[in-house]
Amino acid sequence: MPGRGLPVSSSRCPGSWALLALLLPWARALSSCPSSCECSEPVKTVKCVNKELSDIPRGIPASVRTLFITGNNISSLQSGAFGPSLQQLLTLSLSGNRIRAVGSLVFASMPSLQQLDLSNNRISRLQAAAFGSAPLRLRELNLSRALFNGSMAEQLSECLQSGGLANLQRLRLAENQLVYLPARTFSRLAKLRHLELANNSLLELGGAFRNLSLQTLDLSSNWLRRLTNSTLAELGAQPNISIRLRDNPFACDCDIEPLLSWLQSSRRVVDRESLLCASPDNLRNIPVLQLQHSDLKCAVPGDMERVLQTSYVFLGIVLALIGVIFMFVLYLNRKGIKKWLYNVRDACRDHMEGYHYRYEINSDPRLTNLSSNSDA
Repeated sequence: MPGRGLPVSSSRCPGSWALLALLLPWARALSSCPSSCECSEPVKTVKCVNKELSDIPRGIPASVRTLFITGNNISSLQSGAFGPSLQQLLTLSLSGNRIRAVGSLVFASMPSLQQLDLSNNRISRLQAAAFGSAPLRLRELNLSRALFNGSMAEQLSECLQSGGLANLQRLRLAENQLVYLPARTFSRLAKLRHLELANNSLLELGGAFRNLSLQTLDLSSNWLRRLTNSTLAELGAQPNISIRLRDNPFACDCDIEPLLSWLQSSRRVVDRESLLCASPDNLRNIPVLQLQHSDLKCAVPGDMERVLQTSYVFLGIVLALIGVIFMFVLYLNRKGIKKWLYNVRDACRDHMEGYHYRYEINSDPRLTNLSSNSDA
């Protein structure tokens, strides 16, 4: 009887064997967990945090879904840094690693990756093909405080246009000292819905948001003095967009009229009540929405008179300069002009002598009769 007990027990617990079969691959992976990391089987998470690593650790379990490698000293990411493939990886955080260079195809071996955090680094070399050319599943990319400075704008633009980020829906670019955005920077991000550009040094936005369908746009704490008509048209073409513009040094002069009219007629700017004038001095800290046309330094009839007076003075200076040039040309050609004048004088004298001779003949009767007899 005891010999029959084992088969009976095993036949009653088929679920245990099935669970063991499912956990066995992960258990084997845990046995190869990098010594500087912590591997958690239930949530398939690997953490390599504040370990002063200089490279991506080897032996990361292939079935990992969430990977944290943060607070280290990894200066460069090159192709193959994460091994041959992390097929199931969904979330990757590389924040605070002092990364300076990101090479080509670094993230191309992560076909399932949806969230990537590269914030708090010092990237000064960003290859255009870092994400490859084929669209990844990546939906959220955090590059806040990730770039070395505003000189990275061109490299950033080329990377965003490479094609690998075609499915991106959220992009964070806050605190990167960006002064401008190259044309077509976001042109290949057709699915982009949330864009954060706060705390940069942007001076203008010409053509940056053309053909996008954004839902949120954060432009707060930049150096925007005004928004051009083209930018307002791009933003106005996105009916569901919510915009933040606070803490920009708006110049409340005549050029702000398009923005003022747009703010008064549109509800897209959620913090429009907090927008303040930074100049001129007499309007500093005045809410933009409280401005009146009379507050702005626009052209008035009196100003036009002064403009015309200035124009007349300028015209007089130009004419005087032309006169000086003309006299100088005459001086350089004085010998030729003098000869020409002598020739004109001689010609005129000969003509006048002939005219005088004919006049004397016609006025003297004797000469007239003589001339008539000779003709007969």
